[in-house]
Amino acid sequence: MNKFIKKIISFSLKNKLFIFFSTLILIIWGILAFKNIPIEAFPDVTNTQITIITQWPGRSAEEVEKYVTIPVELAMNPVQKRTSVRSTTVFGLSVIKVIFEDDVDDAFARQQVNTCCATLHCRKVPILMFSRQPALQARYSVIPYKAPPNRPAN
Repeated sequence: MNKFIKKIISFSLKNKLFIFFSTLILIIWGILAFKNIPIEAFPDVTNTQITIITQWPGRSAEEVEKYVTIPVELAMNPVQKRTSVRSTTVFGLSVIKVIFEDDVDDAFARQQVNTCCATLHCRKVPILMFSRQPALQARYSVIPYKAPPNRPAN
């Protein structure tokens, strides 16, 4: 080990110009790498999620589940690069979350969900869809949706 270090030192002393330029290149490379590293104060470690919120005022949770939540969930089946579809249904309200893989772009996810929501033309319930970006901005869009015919009164 001692011989190896002595050889490195003797090479460095014999080739001062080579060592100077290689050191200079390493310093410039380090400065450029430091300037190009993306640094975020709060890095986004969450998956891409698209949340679909539907309202059908005055309807029970069972009706909203049957006529709104399940058809929307089924319409989300062909979405590419999704990991899961989760939903919650309460009185007059349905919330469906489509969760995507880690490397999916937000615009791609919105496009996939919008395309699948466009196939839902059998009902008329307003859909509010939004997606969260790393900067915690929310974008909203309302999609027309037809409601099932009212049942005759008993």
